[in-house]
This record gives sequence, C-alpha cells and structure tokens, in this order.
Amino acid sequence: MAGSGMRDVLWVLAAGVVVMLVAPFVLNYYTLTLLLIYGMLAMSLGLIWGFGGILCFGQAAFYGLGAYAYAISAANIGESTIPMLLAVALPFVFAGLLGAMMFYGRLSDVYLGVITLVVTLIFFRFMNTTAGPEYTIGKARLGGFNGIPGYQTLNVPGDPGAYIYDSSLYYVTFVILLVVYVLVRLLLASPFGRIAVAIRENESRVELMGYDARLRKTVLFAIGGGIAGLAGALFASWAEIVTPGMFSLGQSAEIIIWCIVGGLGTLVGPVLGAAALGYLKFALGQQTAVDNQLVMGAILVVVVLVLPRGVVPSLMTVFARLRRGRPARRRRGRSGGRADG
Repeated sequence: MAGSGMRDVLWVLAAGVVVMLVAPFVLNYYTLTLLLIYGMLAMSLGLIWGFGGILCFGQAAFYGLGAYAYAISAANIGESTIPMLLAVALPFVFAGLLGAMMFYGRLSDVYLGVITLVVTLIFFRFMNTTAGPEYTIGKARLGGFNGIPGYQTLNVPGDPGAYIYDSSLYYVTFVILLVVYVLVRLLLASPFGRIAVAIRENESRVELMGYDARLRKTVLFAIGGGIAGLAGALFASWAEIVTPGMFSLGQSAEIIIWCIVGGLGTLVGPVLGAAALGYLKFALGQQTAVDNQLVMGAILVVVVLVLPRGVVPSLMTVFARLRRGRPARRRRGRSGGRADG
C-alpha cells in the first residue's frame, strides 16, 4: 500500500476509534450495534459495486443466508465460534458459485441484476413456507415467517456461558468492522484489487492484456458475499431471532440506497450512508405522521440530482480543492510581496 493510502487508512482508524468511544454518549449500545451491522452490510455491496462495477440486487440474500447459517448451527452446536465461521463461509461459497455461473456465462449487467434479485426473492419465498414440523435441521426448526428464535448468541470462544451482548457486542462489532475495512483496503491496494478496478473501467481492455476478468469478478463477488454473511451473523446475535424478512425486497433496496447516498467508489461512504439512513429509519419508525419509505425515496432523489457521486465523494472533492487552493494563494501572496517591495 502506498504511503498516502496508508495515511488514509490510519486516519480512518483513528477517526473510528474516536467515534467508537464517543458514540455511546449520544446513542444507546443497542441502536449503535445495529447501525454498525448496517454499515458492514453496505460495505459489502460498496466493494463489489463501487470497485468491481458489479451491481448486485441480491446482497440481502447473502446477508440472510449468513444469519440463518449462524442461527441453525448455533442452535445445534450451542457455541458461537464455528457458527460464525460457517456464517461467513456459506455465503462466500454460494456467492462464488452464483458469480461463476453469471460471469462465465457472459451475462450483461441487466441480467445479472435480475438474477441476483430473483435469487433473493426465492430465498424469501421459500423461508416463508417452512412453518411445518418437517422443516427442521437438527435442533433448529426453521419456523416459516416466525423465524428461528432461542439459539446461542455470540460468546467468548470456548466459553458458551460468557455471552457477548450490549456494550460488549457493540465494541466487538466495531472492532470487526474496522478489521474488515483494513483487510478490504489491503485487498484493493494489491494487484488483484487494482485489476478489479481496471475491470470496472474497461473489462475488454483488461482481458486483452491477458487477465481473466471473469475469475477476478467471481472472487470479488464471493468476498462481498462473505462480508454480507458476517454482517448477517452479527445481526442474528444482536436480534436473537432471524426471520425471512432479511431476504425481503425492501431490505435489498435499502442496501442500494445506502451505497448511492453515501457514495460509491469509497468504503467509508456506504458505511456512513447506512449508519445515517439506518438511524433516520429508526427515528421515523417511532412516529406515524410520515411514511419512512417515502422519506427514503425523497432522500435518494435529492442526492442523485444534487450530489450524483454521493455525499462522501463530493465532500472529498471539495476538501481536495481547498487543499490545492491554499498553497497557491500563499505563493501568490509571497510573489506579490516581493513585487511590492
């Protein structure tokens, strides 16, 4: 990673630690943990869409798959370490297989979006029909639209009785989010990441240079699915219940809105967009005068019209212009002083 890139990472980590320590004075741990989970979910889509150019309408499928994988395995194992690994591995493998089918099939972006959306709706429809007693995996009953409650939540590895909840879950989730951010930045700074960005800009040219664009898109898609699965597992531990609503069309649309508003082409943008809009949704849910979906739609329209690149990239552009302008003004002042003298 270049020196400037490393400085950016260190600045983000420093800001993250400050926010982690200050945020509990503003909001409760319960709400903050959910916003962090939303941020990780948005980052998973921001990675594959903003840097890989892959618009996925089915990120909720990997999110829900990770949550159900955790809930089912935790209900059978009674400990959270292996379930957390499975919650990442299963969406990673599923996303890899789905991505290989789509990318090696040379599907266009439109068909790719349709397929990922249909996969999500299939999961949603199927999980809603699993209410019967025959839909049982070991000790875990899928429960249909009622979902799966009563499983082992996150605990200290090796000690199922040492639960991680409330403030502990908040800090653990925040640290996991920062670690995922650093790992993704390292991935993007590697030759693999640079080629992935090049594929986003011009896939044909990259293939003419001898790189297998389909393989790299598949791997990037799988990594995004694994991160979404990790967010789903953390949500399952936070909520202590998983339901088919995690696969819903509304959930899929919200993830896309978070990324657009926060700003594509960055990792911090989707995280901040998810946190801000997630809190707004929570606040609007406490009143009935205004429909929160209407507000979300209005925000999306305004941002697309006024800040088409998203909030964070627009602010970064303004900040960069200000930094470039200061030395120029100082140089003009010094040259003017010499002339006057």
